[in-house]
Amino acid sequence: MNQPPQSYVLVQEDRLLAFSTACFEKAGLDHDHAALISRLLVNSDLRGVRSHGTRAVNGYCRAVETGHCNPRPNIRVLSETPTAVVVDGDGALGYLPMARATELTIAKAIAGGIGMGLVRHIGHYGSAGHYARMCAAAGCIGFSVQAPRGMGNASGQSPRPQIGYFGNPPLCFAFPAGDEPPVVLDMATRILADYQRSPEFDDLLTRIPAAFFKSIGYGAVATLIGCGLAGATLPSAEGILARWTSARHGGMVLAIHIDSVIPEAVFLAEADRFVRDVRETYEPMPGSDRALLPGAIEEERLQRHRREGIRYGEPEQESAREASQRLGVPLPWD
Repeated sequence: MNQPPQSYVLVQEDRLLAFSTACFEKAGLDHDHAALISRLLVNSDLRGVRSHGTRAVNGYCRAVETGHCNPRPNIRVLSETPTAVVVDGDGALGYLPMARATELTIAKAIAGGIGMGLVRHIGHYGSAGHYARMCAAAGCIGFSVQAPRGMGNASGQSPRPQIGYFGNPPLCFAFPAGDEPPVVLDMATRILADYQRSPEFDDLLTRIPAAFFKSIGYGAVATLIGCGLAGATLPSAEGILARWTSARHGGMVLAIHIDSVIPEAVFLAEADRFVRDVRETYEPMPGSDRALLPGAIEEERLQRHRREGIRYGEPEQESAREASQRLGVPLPWD
């Protein structure tokens, strides 16, 4: 899904930001809220993560327009310790509440070495990489995960679903580097993508069972942290869900301040050595021409797209046209 599109138009970053922001404002968000979500979505487009970029603007705007998400949330801190903060997202899309929780988490990590933010009563928060990358940019190792309530309950489904395809919560680890690209593992937990959940892949369950057992475990851990620990299943969620039906998720972000435990320059130099050694001493995966760690391709695409324009594929264009026509916002390309 996140391969570069074969057919595309080039869209400049500033025009896409302006288009997305205007769409969200027309849907009912205030300017700062609209601008923050747009910044994060365009960041995904810049990195070539098309599945989590501005392709989602039309659907998110519809969710707000139809009353599934709160456009004007009262985001507030519910509880706080020197190392942890719990935030109520008040039925909003997850982007703004998670970004605020991440800022608070980073401040706690810088002050005390480690910080954790937990957010409840939110909708989809997009790529987990948004929040882990914020941590990395602030001199921390970042981790983030989200999951919805109800994960794991297959009651009433017939036939019973195959556990090998269990769940697919997003999670991300982000490590800063110096001169080399940061190492960013931004992924969903299931070994197969959503579009690969079909009979043609079922033989892999018996051919490589260890891979599926690992992804089941990742999904379980992500669900218990991103939903259970975040408080998305507490009784207070029932009232929020009765008003904002998309607020089924929780979210978590963790920041480890590098300079609190080891000189940051030492860690960044080691990260650079590690990235460089892997690139120069390993054979690439079949079908690839370089041995790269997660995050390197995204960094290359970001630089290219800022220089040449974002390659905006057919699905992205179709979504933008629908939002443009419904909301009366001019398209961001000529």
